Amino acid sequence: MNYYNEIKDTLIKNEMYKKAKDYSKNKSDLKSYYEVGRLLIEAQGGAERAKYGNKLIKEYSERLTKELGKGYTTTNLRYMRKFYLVFRKRHTLCDKLSWSHYRLIMAQKSEQIDYYIYIAENQNLSVRELQERIKSNEYERVGYKEELSEPKINTLIKNPIVIKTKNIPEKITEYALHNLILENMDNFLKELGVGFAYVGHEVKIKLGNNYNYIDFLLFNMEYGCYVVVEIKVTELKAEHIGQTVKYMNYVDKNIKKDFHDKTAGIIICKKNNEFVVEYVGFPKLFVSTYKVINV
Repeated sequence: MNYYNEIKDTLIKNEMYKKAKDYSKNKSDLKSYYEVGRLLIEAQGGAERAKYGNKLIKEYSERLTKELGKGYTTTNLRYMRKFYLVFRKRHTLCDKLSWSHYRLIMAQKSEQIDYYIYIAENQNLSVRELQERIKSNEYERVGYKEELSEPKINTLIKNPIVIKTKNIPEKITEYALHNLILENMDNFLKELGVGFAYVGHEVKIKLGNNYNYIDFLLFNMEYGCYVVVEIKVTELKAEHIGQTVKYMNYVDKNIKKDFHDKTAGIIICKKNNEFVVEYVGFPKLFVSTYKVINV
């Protein structure tokens, strides 16, 4: 079998198809590059030997570049080979994602690949947005469980929550942290997860004869529920949980509608306390730490 001619024909057909049907070029690219990867593996004598078969790739790259033009560097051919090796057993290719998406995803550790494919596809992430998610180590912060047959993303909380600012205060008080979040609310909502919308901050509520203020009141459209967010710059304490649950109950009784789900709560603190979380558990209350970074 003449592997070079097979690879060349596959790439030529892909270029012709993309010009004629631009709307489905992603699908054509992925199918073609996957096939090229398979042919490269076979030409190099199988998957085990292919790991070391860069001499043949260099030869094919030079010939393809001479005959077809740019775009077929040794690096790109190695990516096509890896594309086949990574996805031949684990995943149905998604034509919502581009070749650039897959190149980013392939560079991640094996256990992270399914997660990043899932969020890129379901959250319609651009290549740049996906790159930012990867750079922020999102996989490690969401508690993703690989053994699930279908990814179930904990969209209500990451750990830590990354708060971006251009000027980090010398001392981060609750007031300062509150303002940092307000300055970049869009980023804060994205950090929390999918479907969050801003309702208000320092929301005034009356409990008995006293007035209290909810740090942030949000609404999650994925879950159809209000979300109370409380900010603490100390280690988590039992009274923080009691306070937040009290606010959640208030929202359930006075703000939410009958068709909304029960209110959730998020406490963002300097340091978690697993003992407190374990023994003062509440099913829709989430706890995370925060990290402030310069951008």
